[in-house]
This record gives sequence, structure tokens and C-alpha cells, in this order.
Amino acid sequence: MAYQQKLAEKLTILNDRGTGVLLRMNYIKKTCLDPKLRPQYLTDKTMEASVKYINKKFPNIDFRGNSVSSIQKHKSEVMAAMSSYYDSFIDVMEFRDHVYELLNTIDACQCFFNIAVNFDFTKNYLELIITYISVIVMLSRVEDKKVLVGMYNCAHEMSNGSSDPAYPRLAQMFMEYEQPIKKLTEEFGPHTKGVTEALLSLQMLYPRRNLPAEQWRSAQLLSLLSAPASMLDPACCDTMACEYLSLEVMERWILLGYLLCHSSLNTNQSSQELWKMALRSGLYLTIIRDETINIHKITEDYFDGLKGYNIDNYVCCHMYVSGAMHRERRGFLRNALKELVKVLEDEPGLLGPKVLFVFMALSFSRDEVLWLVRYSENIPKTKTPEDYVDSQMAELLFYMERLRTLMTKYSRVVQRYHVQYLAQFDALLLNDTMQNMYVCPEEESVLMTSFVSTLSALTIKQGKQNFDFRALRLDWLRLQAYTSVSKAPLSLKEYPDLAKVMNMTQFHTKMLDNVQEMLHETSDLSILCFYPRVFEKMFSQSSEEVSMQRYLMSFPLACSHFNQTVHPLCPEEVSTQTLSELNLLYSTGIARNKKQKKQTLKKGDVQREKPGTESQRKDRAIVTNMDKLHLTLTELCSSFSGSSDFTVFNHIVTPAEFLTSHLETRLTKIIVRMAHYNQTTQEIGRPSDLLAGIRAYTASLHTLSRYLSLDVTRLVKNVLLQQTQPLDSYGGQTITTLYTNWYLEGLLRQASSNLIVHCPAMHCFVNQTIENEQSFRAEEYSDISEMQALAELIGPYGLKFLSENLMWHITSQVGELKKLVIENMDVLVQMRANFDKPEVMANLQKRLPAGENVLKRMTIIGVILSFRAMAQDTLEDIMQKHCPYLMGPIENLRDMVSPDTDIKVTLTVFELASAAGLTCDIDPALVAAVASMHNSSVDEEYKLTCLLLVYIAVSLPILALDPNSYYSRHYGGHHNNIHCLATAVNQLSAAMFTVESKNIEQHLKEFLLVASSTLLQLGQNVENRVDGKNRDSIYLLLHMIVEASPFLSQDMLESCFPYVLLRNAYREVYKNYIITLG
Repeated sequence: MAYQQKLAEKLTILNDRGTGVLLRMNYIKKTCLDPKLRPQYLTDKTMEASVKYINKKFPNIDFRGNSVSSIQKHKSEVMAAMSSYYDSFIDVMEFRDHVYELLNTIDACQCFFNIAVNFDFTKNYLELIITYISVIVMLSRVEDKKVLVGMYNCAHEMSNGSSDPAYPRLAQMFMEYEQPIKKLTEEFGPHTKGVTEALLSLQMLYPRRNLPAEQWRSAQLLSLLSAPASMLDPACCDTMACEYLSLEVMERWILLGYLLCHSSLNTNQSSQELWKMALRSGLYLTIIRDETINIHKITEDYFDGLKGYNIDNYVCCHMYVSGAMHRERRGFLRNALKELVKVLEDEPGLLGPKVLFVFMALSFSRDEVLWLVRYSENIPKTKTPEDYVDSQMAELLFYMERLRTLMTKYSRVVQRYHVQYLAQFDALLLNDTMQNMYVCPEEESVLMTSFVSTLSALTIKQGKQNFDFRALRLDWLRLQAYTSVSKAPLSLKEYPDLAKVMNMTQFHTKMLDNVQEMLHETSDLSILCFYPRVFEKMFSQSSEEVSMQRYLMSFPLACSHFNQTVHPLCPEEVSTQTLSELNLLYSTGIARNKKQKKQTLKKGDVQREKPGTESQRKDRAIVTNMDKLHLTLTELCSSFSGSSDFTVFNHIVTPAEFLTSHLETRLTKIIVRMAHYNQTTQEIGRPSDLLAGIRAYTASLHTLSRYLSLDVTRLVKNVLLQQTQPLDSYGGQTITTLYTNWYLEGLLRQASSNLIVHCPAMHCFVNQTIENEQSFRAEEYSDISEMQALAELIGPYGLKFLSENLMWHITSQVGELKKLVIENMDVLVQMRANFDKPEVMANLQKRLPAGENVLKRMTIIGVILSFRAMAQDTLEDIMQKHCPYLMGPIENLRDMVSPDTDIKVTLTVFELASAAGLTCDIDPALVAAVASMHNSSVDEEYKLTCLLLVYIAVSLPILALDPNSYYSRHYGGHHNNIHCLATAVNQLSAAMFTVESKNIEQHLKEFLLVASSTLLQLGQNVENRVDGKNRDSIYLLLHMIVEASPFLSQDMLESCFPYVLLRNAYREVYKNYIITLG
């Protein structure tokens, strides 16, 4: 009969199914309580009346009434939305039916239970009962279950004309379990005998496991060094699996089991003592995840309504020393695990004979961690709340992870040892035990014979194979079920030696094929996933202890357990929120010790310490702030070096890379902050100061590589490369953007107003000596050293971005110049034809307005191009410094370009050369900017360009009227920046004629002729002293244009403008300069 009942198979399947159903109930409860996840139709205002009606009338709902008319409109959508919830409740009902049937069958078979004998059978039986209780309790906590089921059934009736077949029984189940404990105690009355027998088998095991730390310490529990002579002896006992059985699981069995089968508490003194001992361990029991029940309160409420029970005998044994006892246990386990890890790291071969110690240590530690997690959010009223806070939790978690790592790393060592143990000891011992048995029925004989043959066939050569002993372990569970029923031909309780041998053998087989499952069973910390606040609090408390900082990596490593929480029946339970929690933990750990508070001086106090006092140490025992920071850095780096990588939900996390990414983010922000840019006041730090600061900060970062395997050079290069772009990888402004904005708005805007002068002699910009003092000195931001620092900071990419912004300003000025040309086109055409006729030119000059405007805009263009030329020159210096072997070929390419070269090839080569900082005859960036402005035909644009040059040439004499148009030998230019016209005329004309495919040299000659003729007329007008003022300085401007042009020569100038005038002009301006000095 026992063979046909298949008790072992049903227990296994129902336990797994029950866990899935329990998770579904927990997920539904959480979903309905979360406003973001709550089903849409429970929050829809149009459904509000229907929800209230269903809650009130459940289960007798009239679907024809007006109260549920809103469901009628959306019946198909409601069915689709509620079907998953409805099916989950159906699963609960079916699970309950199967549990009823199996428990009744077990009672009918009068099965025998003893955790020390038929361990797996008893464990599965008790687990099924507790899982069933948990499912019913969770079902009662789903507040919206009636609405979910009622809405689905209404929609079903409206769609199909009849209610769902399972609805009546489902509704009846909801009504029965309104008070779950009361109903469950009624159900379990017939099962009291079996449950009591199973629980009483714990009376030897549970008290032995639930000992205070003093007794553990006196017994030298978990110590491999306590008996050196027997260090190599295998760790064995009669109850192998019981040694690492979770204490929390046993307490759940005892407290919930006796609560439902409470009659045995009055009839059996042993049951009462066992239950009282479990009650002293705590107030709360875990149902699932973060769902707990207050077992004391539930017991008190239930027993209060029963006759014949003295509540004081049961509930008043509160946990008088529970918090202190668990604190002492954690302290003991920290030291015990540390010793165990050190010994096993030194001698990993001991993992073979002493592997049981590892699983015991992990199980004990896990129990203490879960206890603390459970009570961190449920701290009872006590005089010692510090018992429920542990700032040294990181160390315990760290050594748990080290033991897990050792087991995984040396799994082959464990396998090799136990292959020999099973074949050469367990198989022989099992065979001898079988020979000494008086009765052995055929079915049992076949199973045991297969055990012996399977184990005997093992050889050491199979060590590298993937073993699979799941069938053997299932057969052993079957054998336990066959031999545990009443009147079985072979009763297992009559042969305890067989049970001991098989339980030991089963443990040894797990060492071959099931080590990871064993680690999961004894050290799984995935519950922390559902206690994010507690988890973060523990992390924060540990990080505040300097001695714990080296163990902080254990918290992120604990996140690798979280993927074990996923169950096939509820895969949506755990979301990617876990990775964000891990990110938060890491970020907090990195940033926590970065921020150091500075002591602020009170008013009237004087800071007495002088710079350098921190280096003077009078006594080594005195710990300075620098010592503390150095220790903190060392400990944190030690923590990061503890693990190379780990996996969380199929994401590989590399701590060093994570640290690198955060350092990259922080360095990016620090570099921008060190620039000291103030948009309101237009203030910014000097490029050289920023470069020095970056170099100092980088030098300090390199000290990290002494403690960590960290590529600081790559880190800094990545950050600085991002700083050469307009935006960094996070979308924030970079120093390229900041300096571009400042030089455009702060420096060049004032230079266009003549408040700042371009100084060719000193290769910088300088402030004008005027009454309104500027907020900064221009030379401190534009001399050669500062421009070189800028080029070093933002590089070719950054200068390209700067150049693009400069070009935008140039094109806006060119656009305005074209408008002026179009407005005065008729006059300019006549001037171009009659430039050599003074009388005609004089009349036309009077008809030509806005000459000053044209020269002003051209001067602005010249200032911008002069600044760009300075930036290009310093970029060339930097490129020559960093990559001289690259600059040589680029220079050769540029020099090979001739006027006969195809213009596309020329521009391509010039673009390459310009990017490296080399000077080119034609500016490719300016060509591209001018080309983008063309809106009309090429001929029309060509005409406008020619007339623009005429406009500039005939307007030059106007400059003589400006008192600031005098040439300064000190500056090497004019006080109103008109010397920049030379650069503007040459580069702008070259770019415009290149776009229009015209001869640059020919048109510049024409410009030279018109300008010379106009300036010679200025020289002949001797009578008008106003026109003659600064005349010599204007003559020099013509010479500057020729000198700056790669297309004009001095011969061309002399052909149209007498050299003697230039010589006299130079003599006059230098003479005036000397007189001024005198």
C-alpha cells in the first residue's frame, strides 16, 4: 500500500508548489497595497461604486443590478486584467485540496516521524504543514481578494451567461478563512498525533542547537584547532543533516505546529517545555519574505478564548534575554568564522574531512543575520535597544562570503575526498548493514542494492565528471516513506543504523553534485532584498566603524544572492530595483569618507596653527586627522580589492570598474568646479591655474594604484578627453564650453569695444588704460603661457569647438556687411570703375554712408581671427611637444600644396593641418562657414565680395578721424585694434573667393590699388589737419595687410604706393613714441 500512495513524490511536489503559491499571495498583497502597481480597475473612479458593492455583498453579487453596470462596459478588459489574480486564488484552493488529501493519507497510513531517523520524510512533512499555514495566513492578508474575485466573476457572467464553475467553492474558502488560525486549528485536530510525534523528535536537537554563546565557547564549537590530533579525522555524527538545519526553521515548526495542535500542550509535558523554549527566542516569525507574525500576540489572542488553558503558563515566558543572547552569538561567530577561514585558506585540503564544519558555521551565522534583520524593523520595548543594532555585521557577512568562495574554489578537492569516502567506506558500511538485517522485502531490497552498486562503482578517475545523485536521494526518500508507515514489512525505526548510514551517505553525495544547493540552503541571504532599509542601515553603521571598512564589500556581495529568490510561479516578484540598491550601496561607500567636515572658527578666534604643522609629529601615539584619512583610504581600498567580480541578476559587477566610474564622475565635476566659472559676474580661473590643479589632483589619484589594481592613467585620460567636448557623458558642461563662453563673452566682446587691445608685439591681449578698470587683466588670460595651458586642457577637439563658435560670430558680421553692400551697391559699382579719378571719387564718397560701420565690423572679425591665430599657434606648440613624429608628415603635406592643386584636395590637407595647429594660406574653417551662408547664385555672391572689398578700401581714410587710430610701438598695433583689419581682409577674402572659385591674388591686387589710391588722396589733403591726424598710422595699416597676406608682395605694394611714404610713416610713429616716453 505504501508503494502505491507515492508519499515521497507528493511531498516533494507539493512543497515546491506550495512555495510558489505562497509567493503569489505575497506578490498580490504587495501589488494591491502599492498605488503604482495596484490594478487599474480598483483605482478607477468609474468603478468605485462597483467595488464598494462587491465588497459589501460578496459572495452573493447580483450582476444584473445597476451597481455593477460599470463592469458591463469593460467586461472583456476586466476579465483580462483579473484573470491572473483569479487563477492564483484557484491555485490556493487546489493546493489546499491536495494538502488535505495527502495529510489524510499520511494519517491513514499511521506514518512514523523522527527527525533523527527518517530526516527527509519528517522535514518534508513539517515543511508542507508550515507552508500550508503560511499560504492561508497570507490569503487572509490580501484585503482586496473579494473584489478581485468578485469583479472577475461578474465579468464572466456578463460575457458567458453563467458564473465561473470554481467561484462558489472559492467564495466559500474566503469566508471560512476570515479567522485563519481558528479555522486551521479545527482542520488540524485529526492530525495532532502525527504533528506532535514529528515535533517531539526535535526535543533532543533543538535545545542542543539553541545554546548561549558561553556554552559554544566552552565547547570550542566550530574550532579545527581545538583537537590538533584529530584534525584530519572526518567530521561525522549520527545526525549529519540535523547539524546544519536552520534554527529559524525549527522554531517555525514548533511554534506554528503546536499552535494548531495545541491539545498536546496540556497532555504532554515535553511538548510544553519545547514550545516554551521556542517562545523565548523571539516575538516574530517569518511567513515569507518580509511578512512576519507576532506569535506571542496571536497565541495570546487565540488561547484567551479557549477553556482549560492558563495563558500565563504559555505566553509569559517572553524573550527576557533574547537580544543579548543573539548579540553574544554574533560576537562568537565572528571570531569562530575568522579562525575557520584562516585555517582553510592555509590548508584547503581540510575542506574534505571538515566540510560539515563549514555548513554548520554558515547555517549558524545565517540564523543570526536573519534574526537581526527580522527584528531591526520590529524592535520590542526593551531597556537595551543596542542589542538589536550591530555595527560589526560587515565582518560576519565577509567571512560567510569567504567560506562560500572557498567551497566554490576548492570544490574539486571536496569531490575527490568524498568520491573515495563513498566508494571505500560508505558503500562497504551500507553493505554490512544490509547483511545484518533480518527482514528485507523485495522493493526495499532492490533500492538498497542499487545504493550499494552505485556507490561501489565510484572511482577516483571520475573526479572530473559531473555527478548526479538526485535519483539516489529520491530513492532514499521513497525508502523512508515505505518503511515509515504502520505495519510496514521493514520498519525503519527498528533499524536506526540503516538510517544513520544512509543519512551520512546522502550528505556525502551532495558534496559531489550539490555543493551550490547546500550553500544556498545554509547561507542564502536573499531575504535582504526585501529589507532595503535595514540593509542600507546595516551598511551605514558598518561604514562608520573604521575597523569594519575593509569588510564593506560583503554587502554588495550579498546582493549576488538575490537572484535565488526568483521562483517559476512568480518571476515578476523581483525587479531591477535590486541593481539600483546595489548602486546606492556602492555610491554611499565611495562618497561616505570623501566628505570631511572642516571645523569652523568662532567669531573672535584666531587660527594659531601655521602651514606645515601637520608634518611635525611630537608623539607617534598621537593620531592626526591625516592618519585617520590615510587609514580610511587603506581600509576602503582593501575592501574593493576583496573581490574581482560577482554576478547580480545576470549582470557582472566589477568593483574596481565601479569605483573607476564613480571616480570619473567625481573628477569630471571637480575639474569643472576648479575652473571657478561664474556666469553672473563672468569670472573664471586662469587656464594655467586649472592645469596645475588638475596635475596635482591627478598625482593624488595615482596613490590609489598603490592599494588597488586601478588604471588611473586611463581614468584621467577618459575624463580629460570628455572635457575636450562641449558636453560630458552625463550631459554636463565641460571646461571647453566654459572657456569658450568666457573668451567670447568676457574677452572678445570687450576687445570689440576697444576696452581690450590685441597686442601683436607681446602675442596677447591687454587692457586699455581707461578710467573704468576691468574686472580682470586680459594679458593674464591671453599670453602665450595661458593659451598653451588652454590648448593643453581642451586639446584639438576643444579648440575646434572654440573655432566653430568663433566662426558663428564671424558669419553674423559677414551677413551684416553683405546687407550694407546691397544697400549701397550702385555707388560701390561706380567707385570700383572710377577709383583712379579723384574728383569722381570725392563726389561718390559723399554718397556712401556707413563706412565706419563697415570698418567696425571688419575690425571685430579681425580681432576674432587674431585670437584664433593665437590659439592655433599654441596648439602647434603643444602638438610638437606631445607628438612631434606626427607633426612632421602633416607639415610636409601642407607644404606640398601648390596653387595648381585641386581645391578639394587643398582644403582637405589644410583642414588636417589646421586641426594640428598649423597656419594655412586659406582657413578651411572660415571657408566652410562662408559656404554655409550662400543663399543666392555664385555670380551674385562673387559680385558682393568684390564690392565688399571696394567698400573696405574706400572707407579706410575714415580711420584717420578716430583719435585712437594711432600706432603704438609698445603694442605693435593700433589702440583701436584696426591693425586686425589686415588679418580680416586677407583671411576673409581668401575664404570667400575660394568658395566662389576665383583668383584670390588678382582680387587682392585690385583691393590694394583701390586702397592705395584712396590713402594717397588722404596724403594730398594737407590743408585739412583733421584728415591728416593719425595719417601715418593708417599708412602702416596698408603695409600690414601686405605683410600678413600670402598672396601679396612688397613689389605689388611699391607699384601702387610709394615706399618713401611708408618709411616716413614708420619714422614718425616711432619718433612720436620716443617723445611720448620723454
